[in-house]
Amino acid sequence: MKESDMIDHRRLGRELELFVSDPLVGAGLPIWLPAGAAARHAVEEYVRDLERRAGYRHVYSPPLGKRELFELSGHLGYFAADMFPPMRLSADDEFVLRPALCPHHALVFRARGRSYRELPLRIAEIGGMYRAERSGVLGGLSRVRAISLNDAHNFCALDQVGEEVREILRLIGEAHAALGVRPAGFRLSLRGPGEKYVGDDAQWARAEELLRAALDGVAYTEAPGEAAFYGPKIDIQVVDAAGRESTISTVQLDFDKPERFDLSYTAADGSRQRPVMVHRSLVGSMERLFAYLIEVHQGAFPVWYAPVQLVLLPVDDGQAAAAEALARRAGAAGLRVEVDHGGSLGARVRDAARRRIPYAGVIGAREAAAGAVALRLRDGRSLPPMPADEALALLDRMVTTHSAALLP
Repeated sequence: MKESDMIDHRRLGRELELFVSDPLVGAGLPIWLPAGAAARHAVEEYVRDLERRAGYRHVYSPPLGKRELFELSGHLGYFAADMFPPMRLSADDEFVLRPALCPHHALVFRARGRSYRELPLRIAEIGGMYRAERSGVLGGLSRVRAISLNDAHNFCALDQVGEEVREILRLIGEAHAALGVRPAGFRLSLRGPGEKYVGDDAQWARAEELLRAALDGVAYTEAPGEAAFYGPKIDIQVVDAAGRESTISTVQLDFDKPERFDLSYTAADGSRQRPVMVHRSLVGSMERLFAYLIEVHQGAFPVWYAPVQLVLLPVDDGQAAAAEALARRAGAAGLRVEVDHGGSLGARVRDAARRRIPYAGVIGAREAAAGAVALRLRDGRSLPPMPADEALALLDRMVTTHSAALLP
């Protein structure tokens, strides 16, 4: 079997019970199972906290809207082939599943008057959107029809855009380091021939100039024809186990949406000014992100987002109570923990390794009497018995520092 087949995220997803696809739901609509959902929740929590500390304000918005919303945004005119058909409730009530979050976030900005003192205004959400992908291109989590996007729209004055893009690139680097993402390269996606783009030449030239300046000192390639219909973008690429390249993070400049939605803010001199809209995603969609992470880690996620971080293995029934008591303490400390009582100790150790659980805590008669636990790491290393408090402190340290290692 080829190595790429062995670490295909679809096979690992089945074996590790991370997600499942069912024909009753439909192609491109995966169901996240408890293990996958636990890992995803940890990542979403981390991303939201990273954004919050960077000055982002989180919102919730519905995954659909009236047809008029997407006519105004330009999506129906320029993106209709990738959208699901409208849903008509009556002659005057027609709704569309959104293909992007930006129209709703534009409405967040214009919910009230804005001042230059609020800028940059950073609106973030992990929100649902939908793409009418052809069945032949769908596969596992890497290409789906229901997408949960880590998205944000940063509304800036023109003179703030350069610094804002540089800070976004820094945040992307921080998130990638914690998750174990290994970028394959940066791409500046530009306009190509054709009429699928909006805006005038001067706007496009200014946007490209700002993105090139933000990439100063960064090696990148240019990709004519890969821009969004409303503006150029910086795409951060990754390569999967089969050698296929895809975009995982992006930063896009948009002069068009603020014009379409008539967005404005009051400048220091009292005049009304148009903001620039910066679209950005630190880690892309949860689906494509996890398709990549499952493969790059071969299912052995870093401790902080492993579905189960610690499994406790009492040697026999005499230590069951001690194992359950330690599990309650570990759970109260915020760890994802299980107790495995069934089968021989060797079989349970092997099963923990198969499931890529970072730590297996063996509790024999001596450990139970001493309030201790002997940790076995999924990479085959073993630690001598240590007090339970010390073991929990070790795990907490590896989790809170978002370490990729199993030991300090």
